[in-house]
Amino acid sequence: MDMLRSAQIAEADLTDWRKLAQGLHARYLVDDFGAGVRFLAAVGEAGDALGHHPSVSMGEGYVDLKLVTDDAIYRDDDGTEYVVQWPTQQDVDLARRITEIASDHELAADPASVSDIELGLDTASSATIAPVWAALLTGSADSQGHGSPSDEIRDATRRVPNLWFGDAGEHGGSGFHVEVYVAPEAAGQRIAAAVAAGGTVVDDSDGPSLVVVADQDGNRGIVCYDASAARTD
Repeated sequence: MDMLRSAQIAEADLTDWRKLAQGLHARYLVDDFGAGVRFLAAVGEAGDALGHHPSVSMGEGYVDLKLVTDDAIYRDDDGTEYVVQWPTQQDVDLARRITEIASDHELAADPASVSDIELGLDTASSATIAPVWAALLTGSADSQGHGSPSDEIRDATRRVPNLWFGDAGEHGGSGFHVEVYVAPEAAGQRIAAAVAAGGTVVDDSDGPSLVVVADQDGNRGIVCYDASAARTD
């Protein structure tokens, strides 16, 4: 199934969902554990009907859902096909169904609070070092290039954040940095909170959808959102 481009995701107008990194994310607020379980049982039935299911995380007062297709097809400009992890039409269809289920259960969505974390490592030798990080992070060399045409490391069981490799010196630094994906409406507040806590904006040349913040020791975090996939009200 073909991956959806960011503009197609925006056109889908998924009110409860936000596109973060490779997936669609939603958070629903629940009164108690039982309410969350009943909601997830209904989501499971909907997923069974479509043959596709979300990843789930549940905590005190919330249920987090992520939708992504593990074998989406990406075609480059030459027509070469790659198997990637990315939203497809089945994710959009299930997202819409889950929104209906949440309404039936009288659950409120909290899309501004969704977030996703990835690790970045700036290097000139990703092909050489990627097997080491694949083994360290997941225990398997197969995670190198999993769901990606690059050397990026993704754990098939989603135990750890994805690790991708950038060019050495990208965003004004070297080594590791953290990428924090947030909903578009939350980015400004997140950056302001980091600055108020002592951080400094060191690069906003790709802002507002990509802003680099450094702590007092120079360690970098990047606040990101996919502006082209954002809903247009």
